[in-house]
This record gives sequence, C-alpha cells and structure tokens, in this order.
Amino acid sequence: MFRSAYADVPPVDLPIHDAVLSRAAEFGSTPALIDGTDGTTLTYEQLDRFHRRVAAGLAEAGVRKGDVLALHSPNTIAFPTAFYAATRAGASVTTVHPLATPEEFAKQLGDCAARWIVTVSPLLDSAHRAAELAGGVREIFVCDSASGHRSLIDMLACTAPEPAVGIDPAEDVAALPYSSGTTGIPKGVMLTHRQIATNLAQLQPAITAGPGDRVLAVLPFFHIYGLTALMNAPLRHGATVVVLPRFDLEQFLAAIQNHRITALYVAPPIVLALAKHPLVAEYDLSSLKYVISAAAPLDAHLAAACARRLGLPPVGQAYGMTELSPGTHVVPLDLMEEAPPGTVGKLIAGTEMRIVSLDDPGKDLATGESGEILIRGPQVMKGYLGRPDATAAMIDEDGWLHTGDVGHVDDDGWLFVVDRVKELIKYKGFQVAPAELEALLLTHPDVADAAVIGVYNEDGNEVPHAFVVRHPSAPDLTESEVVLHVAERVAPYKRVRHVTFIDGVPRAASGKILRRELRAAHKEPS
Repeated sequence: MFRSAYADVPPVDLPIHDAVLSRAAEFGSTPALIDGTDGTTLTYEQLDRFHRRVAAGLAEAGVRKGDVLALHSPNTIAFPTAFYAATRAGASVTTVHPLATPEEFAKQLGDCAARWIVTVSPLLDSAHRAAELAGGVREIFVCDSASGHRSLIDMLACTAPEPAVGIDPAEDVAALPYSSGTTGIPKGVMLTHRQIATNLAQLQPAITAGPGDRVLAVLPFFHIYGLTALMNAPLRHGATVVVLPRFDLEQFLAAIQNHRITALYVAPPIVLALAKHPLVAEYDLSSLKYVISAAAPLDAHLAAACARRLGLPPVGQAYGMTELSPGTHVVPLDLMEEAPPGTVGKLIAGTEMRIVSLDDPGKDLATGESGEILIRGPQVMKGYLGRPDATAAMIDEDGWLHTGDVGHVDDDGWLFVVDRVKELIKYKGFQVAPAELEALLLTHPDVADAAVIGVYNEDGNEVPHAFVVRHPSAPDLTESEVVLHVAERVAPYKRVRHVTFIDGVPRAASGKILRRELRAAHKEPS
C-alpha cells in the first residue's frame, strides 16, 4: 500500500458554497472572475452577494432541498454564481455538456429526475427540446436574458430571504456530473459537499494559489477537472479566474498576454499547440509561472518541448477521475524541476493507493511493477446515482475504488500511468463510451455489426474509429454514410472520425468484442 507523504487533512464539513466562498469578505474588491472576451469583472464581494440573491430567487421560484438542477452552459462569469446559488438553495447540480444533443441532454435529465434547468439564451432551443423529451422539468431559467424566461440577472433584485437550508455535507450531493466510469453508458456520479470540499483541501499543500495569481479558465466548468482546478480551487484562495467560453488559440494567447495569466490548467491538445504552433511566438507569455496538464495522457517529449518554448519549469501533470472528486495525484509546484518525465505526480494528502496484479487482483505489486491502480480516500464518490451494482463493481467492500487504469510507482513515489484497462476513448479530456457508439451504429439498417476503438490522429488526440460489417444487402455502404449517421445523433466530440469495413467483428466466446485484435490490425497515423 502506498500512502501520501503529506499530512492527512480533516474532512471539510461545509457546504461547497461556504467551503469556497468563506473568505469572500476578506478578498473583497479583488477580482474573482473576469470575462476574457469583454473584460466584465466580478469581485469577490459581488460573487458572494450575487450568488446569495440568486439562491433566494431560485428558492422563491420553488427550488427545494433534494431537487436536481441542470446547469447547461459554456464557461461564463455567471456559471459559478449559478452553481453556488443552486447548492445554497439545497439543490444538487448536474452539469451538462453545452454541445449535447437534445436527445443526450434528455437522457441525463430523465436519469437524474432534474426539475430545473439553468442555461444561456443561445442554447434555449436545445434545452426546451430536451425538457420536452425528458418530462418533469418545471422551469428553464437563463443566465443572461430571453423573453418569457426568468433570468438570473433579474434575481439579483430578489427581496426574498436568503434560503436557510440544512445541508449534511457528508450525505447531501452537491454535484452530479456524468461519467462512463470504466465502461458503459454515462452514469450520474454522486459527489457530496464533503467529498468535493475535502478534495480541495487535499490538493492545497501541493498546488498553492492566492491573491495575485491569475488562472485562465478555458477548459469547461461542466467537466469535473474545470469545476475543481479552474473554479472551486482558485476561488477558494482569492485568485482571479479569467474565463473563456471555448478554446480558440489566438483568443487564448491574447488572454494570457492581456490579463497577465500566471497559471494554466490545460489538456494535452493545448500543450501541443503551445509547443508547436507558430502563433505562440507573436504573444508575450512571460507572466506564466507554470503549466499543468490533466484529463488525458501527456507525452513526456511534448511536455518538455512546451516547457522549453515557454521558458518554464517542466509541464506538470495531474491524475484523477470524476469518481474521485477528482484529484488523487499531482506534480507539486515545488517539485516540478525534479519530477521525472512522464509522471502524473505524487499522492495528494489523505490518499492511499494500491497497485494490484491484472492477473490476480488480490495480489499487491511492488514499486516498478505495473498493475491496476486502486484508490482510497475521502474523495471517493458516494456512488453512481440509481446504480448500486455499478457502484459495487467500482468500489470494493474495503472502500478501494478500482480506476481501470494501469500504472506503476517508482521508488520515490511518482506514479506513471502506462495504459488503460478501461476501453473509454478520451477525446480532448471528454469521455466517449465505445458501447454507446456501437449501439448507435447498429441502428443503421445497412450495418450488420460494429465495434469502436480509440486511435490517435495526427494531432495526438484519441478519436473514435469504427470497424463496421456491412449488411449483405448493402455492399456499397460508404464511410461517409456511416460517419454522417453518427454525427447527426451525438455531440461533436463523440463523432466517429474513421471507418474500416471488415468481414466480421472479433469476439470472445462470451460475446465480448476483442478490441486488442482490432488495435493490432489498425495502423495508427504517424
């Protein structure tokens, strides 16, 4: 068993809005959130006051403890206000990908029985369609303004009393992001107030922040990585978060230069751009102090190339998953120079880890030996919503969460993730379940069988590649027809990028797809 070298941290038994904003009065006029496109700024005093007024407005509208509110928005400076207002009103927040199709959105709404939606006016049509398909949604609010809809802006003038909701941080769910776990369709991950707040305290000794630090939030807040690293953690310590709605390289670089960004939390595709794109040379990025990459594996050579170009310490990595609130490992800021290339970091405070044999799961392995990574600590999720069997398959009776990732630890405690047991495809940090795409492919009348694996494209992104068996009656089925069939029914990040037609899908006697054989047969782009 491997244990963190940091001292344990006591559980943070506070609602997440209090755990993050308890020092808002101290930070006062310090900018908390800045819109990276137009410069609109919210101070800590405003963020604290605004979220309390919006909480009162939500409560007046009927939001009650135990309700689920779906937050459906790209990154905006209103997103944190909406999130903390909802939790203060007693709701659990399920975050929704803004590019989800109405059908995908409806599945999530129905699965978690969401009664409320907060969205933005450009996404209203999608939200309305999803609400119609799911049923049970009482009202759709907007962060900005739209005719016929109550706005969070209007709620700032609410005179109703601030809701006084009794929250049990250890049991009540604060966030309900959706994750496919190690396999299968997306499931609601129940993260309590205590789990999320304690994970912030666990990360603090390794990743310090405070007034004067400026973090650029380009990765989405709806993803647990963005929610933690770009929203909750910096706002807890008085840092300033500069918000961008999406990644556009020129806008991204301009924001670093113009807002004097000091810290970047990114995914590998952004590291690639920083390392290689000629546009980078046209901007002054000298304010940057460090870069941390997570959400997907980062090649050590690419990390080094990025650091050299920016004149920074080596790019650090972090490791975790939605089911772990999400952090378990990070390269500490004070150890970035000495961290071995390719490591995802060391155990954060209060966290234990085992590496177990893939052939004999009860056997613990020593340093240097690769096996499945198991994690135990206060950040382990409460479970999957409504899926006790899936929860039991993920977390054993001793509290160990089985990550589905393969890795090893060196003699100094650095973790290296070398492979994945799980078959999820991670496209730019977003999870794509092969089973979901396979089921969709099989709805095409000309597809007899199908399998999907992840392959790496020329940009270093893992993308879905479909292996399709044509129906005997459709020998002329084309790649473009298959790609279009999927593209019309899923969010952009889930789209199949390549199709290979084969005579039969290799399967085990149990019927399980033998993806290893497909990977062996596929020659990845160089």
